Amino acid sequence: MMNGLYGSRTDVDRLLLESQLWFVVGLGNNPDRAAYGVAAVLQAHGKRIVPIYPRAEVVHGEQGYTTIADAVAAVGIPDVVDVFVRSDRAGEFADEAIAAGAGAVWFQLDVIDEAAAQRVIDAGMTMVMDKCPAIEWHRLIK
Repeated sequence: MMNGLYGSRTDVDRLLLESQLWFVVGLGNNPDRAAYGVAAVLQAHGKRIVPIYPRAEVVHGEQGYTTIADAVAAVGIPDVVDVFVRSDRAGEFADEAIAAGAGAVWFQLDVIDEAAAQRVIDAGMTMVMDKCPAIEWHRLIK
């Protein structure tokens, strides 16, 4: 497991404290899914969340989009693309985030794709992998 290799405490804290616009890939209207709860935590800390989901649902009051590119066209370039999909699909969203010029890519707990993470880093972006922003917020405010 590469926990900690991608996403230093400094990078994580900076993203949590300084970022504003978070695209949340895999965020739909299912309150039983982790993305739903984490997005609520992000909102509670003043972040604007934008759902990226095949059904483009409104979640937590924010309009969703089917692709990162569609969301960029509508709301602008994200500070963070937070990825809640299986590891074998995460790379495609990392590549979309790179193409969009996002500031950072964040792969959730157990989402691991080292090749995709390296592409993000090679693009000059911040990469966090195998971490949860809700857990990291709790650590930060302790």
